[in-house]
Amino acid sequence: MNSVLINGQALEQIPVTDRALHYGDGVFETIAVINGAPRLWEKHLSRLQKGCDRLSIPMPHRDLLREEVAQVSRDQATCVVKIIVSRGSGGRGYRPPVPAAPTRLVIRYPFPDYPPSRAAEGVEIRLCETTLGCNPRLAGIKHLNRLEQVLARSEWDDDTVVEGLMLDSEGHLIDGTMSNLFMVLDGVLYTPDLSRCGVEGVMRSLVIEAAHHDNIPLRIEPLKLSLLKSAQEVFITNALIGIWPVICCGENRYAAGLITRQLQHQLVSLMEETSCA
Repeated sequence: MNSVLINGQALEQIPVTDRALHYGDGVFETIAVINGAPRLWEKHLSRLQKGCDRLSIPMPHRDLLREEVAQVSRDQATCVVKIIVSRGSGGRGYRPPVPAAPTRLVIRYPFPDYPPSRAAEGVEIRLCETTLGCNPRLAGIKHLNRLEQVLARSEWDDDTVVEGLMLDSEGHLIDGTMSNLFMVLDGVLYTPDLSRCGVEGVMRSLVIEAAHHDNIPLRIEPLKLSLLKSAQEVFITNALIGIWPVICCGENRYAAGLITRQLQHQLVSLMEETSCA
């Protein structure tokens, strides 16, 4: 079974002229395959469509992507599949080729060996010195240029710290290098406004839906660092980890409280409903 498909073919190389290599000109999705089914499939495709539209890259047909994900993940009960769509090859210079001939990659990886204790007991995180640049035209989408996250993740090599939080240039909390951020203060759930930078995670979207379903007060707004110090509960999310409670960020200590546990429980049923069999 092939673990890599490039434009539907079992290959492992792309042309050196591909704009993904030169400019990070493309978008991607990282999908958890659980019990043979891609989890949060429609949410991933919707964000991929949004990213392609934002960059004016033709979106691959959804049925084609579904077939290729099924092909690379066949006989794998649990794995990770990454979809990359680049603008394709072009000549030297920034001007995009017209028409574009997108490159489509579908790649299978082993599922990370995350200890169950991270979801049950919580994790330690830190603040990063690397900040995120504000650019509303790229905010929300998962484009291929991840250099800010690469620099931020290189700031520590302590395996007991699983994630780093990133601020924007004005000191607002945005997200983690690989996750979205939520905090609870006096019974209200907060998550940063991502209209200027950051990635709108599919799990973030699901948590927001779960909060509305359970009538948990929710505020999406610019968040100052001071809120992190006064929060009673903090947790991080992404498509592979679900919800991890945060128990420590620098000198700040937190408990995996009632709202965090309530949302963890609610996500179990929501994720089953949003898997693609």
